[in-house]
Amino acid sequence: MSEALSELSSYLREMRGDLFVDASISYGELNLTATPETILALLTFLRDDARCGFISMIDICGVDWPQREKRFDVVYHLLSPKQNLRIRVKVAVADGDSVPSATAVYMGAEWFEREAWDMYGIPFSGHADLRRLLTDYGFEGHPLRKDFPTTGYVEVRYDDAAKRVVYEPVELKQEFRNFDFTSPWEGTDYVLPGDEKAAK
Repeated sequence: MSEALSELSSYLREMRGDLFVDASISYGELNLTATPETILALLTFLRDDARCGFISMIDICGVDWPQREKRFDVVYHLLSPKQNLRIRVKVAVADGDSVPSATAVYMGAEWFEREAWDMYGIPFSGHADLRRLLTDYGFEGHPLRKDFPTTGYVEVRYDDAAKRVVYEPVELKQEFRNFDFTSPWEGTDYVLPGDEKAAK
């Protein structure tokens, strides 16, 4: 498998090395790093080239790196049934910057891009219907960002009196991280097997 990936990497460098910044093999997959300016040309080449044949888009997802200047990675996972190989293409993008939509190359990219927009707030320019997919239309924020609070901003409940769903500010019903270890619900009075080693 690694020999086939090495050959593919060399072929891509020779044919279209201008479309990506870096190529490496890790975890049994070839990883290409591209830029927003070259991503569509690279995806088109990977799909249409007879040697590559990456005709199946498996996934598009986001990764949040809050400490980086270009905070997000947009990651494309492609499959070539002809070669029985997978490839991963990454594009780094700053918060607020957009990535060209891949829907012109892969029709199946539409909902993946909507999910990345919904979860991370990564905009895709040229997307015909970029709106929330997994959260409510009135949802505030993007829940997979590392700076999104684990409690969220609002809570949703059905109000019997109003006969509708209502949104309210989050109210924590219990004190988090205040554990009562004497309670039978929090711990046991006897030593569990293996715990006797921890006391030594």
